[in-house]
Amino acid sequence: MGDHLAAVGLLLDVGSSIARFVEIFIVVYTLLLLAYIITSWIRLPYQPWLNRVQRFLYDVCDPYLRLFRRFIPPIGPIDLSPMVAIITLFVLRSVLVSLLERL
Repeated sequence: MGDHLAAVGLLLDVGSSIARFVEIFIVVYTLLLLAYIITSWIRLPYQPWLNRVQRFLYDVCDPYLRLFRRFIPPIGPIDLSPMVAIITLFVLRSVLVSLLERL
């Protein structure tokens, strides 16, 4: 009986740990998206380290944003795909966290 309770406790702990990881991962990715958006609006002076940071943000964020840019065309100079991508991340976070916490 004690082994059964320990196994159930371990599974509950694993589920909440995975839910917390997913939540933190999505928040960090959202912050990276916001940094990418801000650096795309302003022209930074050329510095090797700034160029590396911008390239990292491009490599990490652009594949995800391209998913939305396929379906949401820009309206003149305004690109709504980052906003839709961030909203999708928040919805995904709430769905995944609630599913994982139920386990």
